[in-house]
Amino acid sequence: MLMSITAQDVQKLRASCSVGMMEAKKALTEAGGDFDKAVELLRKQGSAKAAKKADREMSQGRVHSYIHGEGRIGVLVEISCETDFVARNEAFVEFCNDVAMHTAAMSPIYLTREEIPAEIIAKEVEIVKEQNVGKPEQVMEKIVEGKLEKYYEEMCLVDQKFIKDEDMTIAQLVESKILSIGENIKIKRFCRFELGV
Repeated sequence: MLMSITAQDVQKLRASCSVGMMEAKKALTEAGGDFDKAVELLRKQGSAKAAKKADREMSQGRVHSYIHGEGRIGVLVEISCETDFVARNEAFVEFCNDVAMHTAAMSPIYLTREEIPAEIIAKEVEIVKEQNVGKPEQVMEKIVEGKLEKYYEEMCLVDQKFIKDEDMTIAQLVESKILSIGENIKIKRFCRFELGV
C-alpha cells in the first residue's frame, strides 16, 4: 500500500537533499513515501548526475579563508567551479566556508586517498598485520581493508564525515552542491595552520 505524500514531506526532502520540488516528489513516489529510501534514491541519482558534469572545465572558483579560536587556527581552501557567476554565488561561498570550517575542526592531512604516499600505506598495513598475527589470510585481508578505510576517513578530507551532517562525507557534500548549484565543483587543495603546531 502506498503512503500518502504530503507537501510537508516534499518540502522536508527538498531541504534535506537540496533538490527541486518535482524531483523530491518523484523520489518520494518511487520510494512509496518512505523518506529514507527517497534520500538514498536522490543520493544515487546525484552521484550519477555529478559524474556527468565531472569533465566540464572549471576555470573559476575562489580561495576562501576561515579563522577559528581567536586566530589560533586558520584554513585556506581553493575550490573550483565553472563560472564567475557561481564563484560569487552565496550558496557557493557558504559551501566554501563549510569546507574550510570542517578542515579547521577535523585536521585532515590529505585531500584524497590517492595523495597518501605508498610507504605510509605500507606502514599502516604492517602495523595492522602485527596487531593481528595468527589470523587466517582471508580474515587478515578483511581486517586490513577495514582499517585502511578507517584511516582514509580520518586522514583524507573528502572521505571524512561532514561535521554538520555525519550522514554524508565531504565527497557526498560536493556531489549535493553540484546538483543544487548546477555546475561542476571541485575542492582543489587546502592548507591548515595551527598556532604552535
